[in-house]
Amino acid sequence: MSTEPIAVVAGAGAVAAGARVPRDLQETVPLDDLRRGLAGPGGAGGRDERDAEPRDAEPRDAAPGVDPHDHATGAVRRDDAKGARRAVAAAERARRRYEKQEVRRFTKRSRRRRLVWSVVGGALALLVVVVVGGAYSPLMALREVRVEGAARIPPEQIVAAFEGELGTPLPLVTRDDVHSALAGFSLIETYSTETIPPGTLVVRIVERTPVGVIETARGLELVDGAGVVIDRLDARPDGQPLIETPGGTASDGFRAVAAVVRNLPAEVRTQLVGATAETADDVRLELAGGVPVVWGGAGDSATKAAVLARLMAVAPPDTVSGYDVSSPESAVTY
Repeated sequence: MSTEPIAVVAGAGAVAAGARVPRDLQETVPLDDLRRGLAGPGGAGGRDERDAEPRDAEPRDAAPGVDPHDHATGAVRRDDAKGARRAVAAAERARRRYEKQEVRRFTKRSRRRRLVWSVVGGALALLVVVVVGGAYSPLMALREVRVEGAARIPPEQIVAAFEGELGTPLPLVTRDDVHSALAGFSLIETYSTETIPPGTLVVRIVERTPVGVIETARGLELVDGAGVVIDRLDARPDGQPLIETPGGTASDGFRAVAAVVRNLPAEVRTQLVGATAETADDVRLELAGGVPVVWGGAGDSATKAAVLARLMAVAPPDTVSGYDVSSPESAVTY
């Protein structure tokens, strides 16, 4: 018995390669018969559909050439696909969570720094608002003026000069306002102010220091080193020499005398009765009893004053005719 190649067919047409066919629908057909069937009048199917149907036909509700078991297999595959998609989505969510955690971990210091700066900035802004609001509120209005350093000037006069500023917030009391209030006091040489919250203004003044008395057509005038008239007098007070210089208070001689008088120690100053200067380098002093002192120029006045004080201690004015300290290294009495 000869054996020929065979082909497996199912249902009405050839089954594609790899398709699964139930065993009870399979037939074995000699390969030559299959070739003749394909070439016959049935066309590509080889036989018409009635001849091609196997005896045991598939159920009418089943699709031709499809294994009923494939429905279950397809459902399983769909479930597997859905599970895979869910797994991928879960993995994606986990990856995003991890990335967020890593970003937060690496930016923790910068976020903390931003938080600190935000808190500090907010506190400073609040402080500025509170300070500015409080400074310009009626709580900080000027209510008291305190005067320090006044000797010849009555303090109540200075307080009265600030009457127009009472009730003004302290930050709004400017330097120009203070200058305007004190401009009328010629005895004030310098001044400084201090505000003490909530409503006190402290005025510290330095009065002009008199250097002597000058004789004018209006009488005796007490002047300071700049020639500013401090007071008008009827008689020369003790310790204030009568200054005589050509050209008056605007001359170089007067400025030289003023510089010398300011450098004299108290024990010498109390005995000084007069001072003259034809030029800035020719200053001469006169002590009580008419004892002269040859001073020379205003240079080295501090050294000359110390030397004169020692000479007067060793040789009092009532025991000598005069002193010469124009050259402090070789000062003499005569």
